[in-house]
Amino acid sequence: MEYFSQIFEKLATWWFDLNFTSIQKRALLAISAVVVVISVFIVVRGNMDEVTAPPVVVEQVQAPQIFVDVTGAVNTPGVYTLTASSRVIDAIKAAGGSAAGADLSTINLARVLADGEQIYVDAAVTNSKGVRISATKRSGPISINRATVSDFDSLDGIGPVIARRIVEYRKTHGPFMTIEDLQKVSGIGEAKFAQIKSKIRI
Repeated sequence: MEYFSQIFEKLATWWFDLNFTSIQKRALLAISAVVVVISVFIVVRGNMDEVTAPPVVVEQVQAPQIFVDVTGAVNTPGVYTLTASSRVIDAIKAAGGSAAGADLSTINLARVLADGEQIYVDAAVTNSKGVRISATKRSGPISINRATVSDFDSLDGIGPVIARRIVEYRKTHGPFMTIEDLQKVSGIGEAKFAQIKSKIRI
């Protein structure tokens, strides 16, 4: 309080020492009061104004898409558009799911799909008692993307061990693009490939 009293005394002394007439002093007070009122009004109004934030623009990023041909033992075979991260099971679901009697054991359902590939779902072959049996051997070259272990085992120079390697490689890496890709499987060199080349196809 003493501090404010000293300030008040100094202001009073300054005021009385001004070489202004009474009229001039009153005019000065009026002008000062107007300035204070205007300043307070501007400050209060500025605090009351709403600050509008700029609109947030969310850019829609479309996931890349691939085309996959789903055929064989599925309910609705055809070409389907899927997201690039889709897996084999997603393609089969898009085709209406596997049909009755489908054999999914030769397919890696968890494998990520590639654009333009074909998913072929084999149909299991059963006898009159409903027991699964080996599929009837096809005449002519066998499809290396559809052949079973038994089909590969029937080729000259391909035993059951290599036949299983081929099917496992196909399940892991996806369909073969060319018949020459069969040489990527361990145990199939140039000589063995030349021996079976005429008996296989894509």
